[in-house]
Amino acid sequence: MNLLQDAIHKIQCPDRQAEQRVKEAFAQRGGKADDWGEIADLTARYAAARGCSRLAIPRKAVVLMAADHGVAARGVSAFSQEVTVQMICGYLAGCTGANVMARHAGAELIIVDVGVKGDLPPDPRIINRKVARGTADFAYGPAMSRADAVKALEAGIEVAYECAANGVQLLGLAEMGIGNTTSSAAIASVMCNLPVDQSVGRGSGIGDQRLQIKKQAVLSALAVNNPNRSDVLDVLSKVGGFEIAGLAGVILGGAACRVPVFVDGIITTAAALIAQGLHPLACEYMLGSHISAEPAHREMLETLGVSAPLNLGMRLGEGTGASLGMTLLDAGIGIAENLFGNGEAGVVGYEE
Repeated sequence: MNLLQDAIHKIQCPDRQAEQRVKEAFAQRGGKADDWGEIADLTARYAAARGCSRLAIPRKAVVLMAADHGVAARGVSAFSQEVTVQMICGYLAGCTGANVMARHAGAELIIVDVGVKGDLPPDPRIINRKVARGTADFAYGPAMSRADAVKALEAGIEVAYECAANGVQLLGLAEMGIGNTTSSAAIASVMCNLPVDQSVGRGSGIGDQRLQIKKQAVLSALAVNNPNRSDVLDVLSKVGGFEIAGLAGVILGGAACRVPVFVDGIITTAAALIAQGLHPLACEYMLGSHISAEPAHREMLETLGVSAPLNLGMRLGEGTGASLGMTLLDAGIGIAENLFGNGEAGVVGYEE
């Protein structure tokens, strides 16, 4: 049994009893059953994934998968591919938005090279799982071979297994790779049956001219490759990216170990669609963080059946929204475990 099949085989149904007990705990704390809104739902979903109704603040890690995309050569992004390497140097220096938000959430930032085109500095903090130096331009043909798609998936599974073995109980998904919103839009078009005008957004903040180039690239990719929605590995290999495959692997590996993951923006949600396609129960181990400013994101989350409690107009990616989601979950766990109900607190005449 290979690593991908192993992870898929290990994924179990969530613990609905644990989920219900946490919902009941919220109903007893501070008012009516729905007073805590999506914080209660988020905490209960986490409890179901972990299989435990008595909760503590988890040990956290944000896994940032980095890779480049051949389609970037068409000018679909505001930045050149050299920026991927520059951003990874920024992560190592601890000075990016991803670093700041991960620290705020109390999470370790784990950097994984699964397909960066350029040369990275030798640094033990970078996990080398490179499959290739970027994907091919998917407007001409498949982004990668089916075998390489599986290699990238298994790289993510390995990282998730290692995190779980080291005591990590909650993962966040993060990414870096110039051109990755173009790939994500193509995946959204296939998996959510969206027209390109609804799946392609401005990504890195591109203007109207580049937006049209980006839409044409996705249209060409879909026409040339004809990805088969019923075969998710076909979709991944034809229009995906190595970091998207790696993140889908993190989701599957986490689910196999009952370690839930926070989904971030459109790129990590594209990975989530791939993971769900490989095993329907994978979505039960996904926690929503925020709704991206990218136009397809809401529909992608709806396809997954995952609710995102925050809507802040963010489009930065890099796991920043996932880190914010982690702080909400910490608050939810604190409420469920520590807050007195009104009766316990001595509030008289208050109807819960």
